[in-house]
Amino acid sequence: MEVKVGDKKVIIKQADITEEQVDAIVNAANPYLKHGGGVAGAIVRKGGKIIQEESNKIGYVPVGEVAVTTAGKLKAKYVIHAVGPRWGEGDEEAKLRRAVRNALSKATELKLKSIAMPAISTGIFGYPKEEGTRVILEEVVNFLKQETTTVDEVRLVSIDKATYEMFLKHADRLK
Repeated sequence: MEVKVGDKKVIIKQADITEEQVDAIVNAANPYLKHGGGVAGAIVRKGGKIIQEESNKIGYVPVGEVAVTTAGKLKAKYVIHAVGPRWGEGDEEAKLRRAVRNALSKATELKLKSIAMPAISTGIFGYPKEEGTRVILEEVVNFLKQETTTVDEVRLVSIDKATYEMFLKHADRLK
């Protein structure tokens, strides 16, 4: 599904984010950038250990913030590691919005045209999928409407059907 935001677009798809041919993929990262499971683990397995090695040099990234590494053997040029909140830590919505916004701002800073983003925090961090997908989609649309950005395509990519369907449900409300 595609949602137009002015001359930009948001594409919602069920797919493997590591296979996306975009300028950058966003990784749902933990603050220590240890990429063992979930999306992060898949990115390192496909992209190679260079991603983890570069992450180790960066070290710690606070919740809501981002860091950038190369993408190793992935089709993308960069991985933008966005640290979302764990459910129950407090102020989760504001932190998730900040992580999404900072990922998009970093893509703009790098003069990128396209990025693919997963449902940050809705996996092992426990953020409820319905709420998290709504917040992510709203923040992407708001950013594309309000910001001067080089990004003209944001792909919201989920490997699982339930998350994909939640993104679709929220996108239908935008029409």
